[in-house]
Amino acid sequence: VSQVLSRYTFASSLSHLRRTNTPIGRDGKIAKPRQLHNTHWGLVCPAETPEGQACGLVKNLALMCYITVGTPAEPIVDFMIQRNMEVLEEFEPQVTPNATKVFVNGVWVGIHRDPSHLVTTMQNLRRRNMISHEVSLIRDIREREFKIFTDTGRVCRPLFVIDNDPKSENSGGLVLNKDHIRKLESDKDLPTDLGPEERREQYFGWDG
Repeated sequence: VSQVLSRYTFASSLSHLRRTNTPIGRDGKIAKPRQLHNTHWGLVCPAETPEGQACGLVKNLALMCYITVGTPAEPIVDFMIQRNMEVLEEFEPQVTPNATKVFVNGVWVGIHRDPSHLVTTMQNLRRRNMISHEVSLIRDIREREFKIFTDTGRVCRPLFVIDNDPKSENSGGLVLNKDHIRKLESDKDLPTDLGPEERREQYFGWDG
């Protein structure tokens, strides 16, 4: 499949490369597919759409948004096994009925008795770039599940991280510091990127 790339201006080229098309007929008068959905927040530009029949059906990704290319999941599973994750073959439900289930790309791989420590460890590894920044980490406390996604095709965007550890000296402040800024200025990538499911578990705001 080939298509002519718009090269009128640099902005039009960026817009054309990030265009999405809803695969439904444009002659219908159904309004729902043309409206903005709340899950588009931060991922799809709310204003850029053509006029006429294609209005709302042709959208554009936000400039900071990107699609993940995927990373191998086996090293993460091996690491969690070394951090006291019990694989399903050794799991006894009668012994640990309240353990948290661990899923990797939708596959149940094991259980863990101390999920808060495991989640914190994985987040710190991602922030230090020891695992890919594309990896999504979602802990569902109510369902007692810890989900990890490393697959391709997920929509992510960079976000600032607030230190919410009450024992930390920087509690309530940005994790990003001047040392990180210097590394970013020297073109070393350090942002945290969150997938759609992971964003549901976070708090967002403009305070401060």
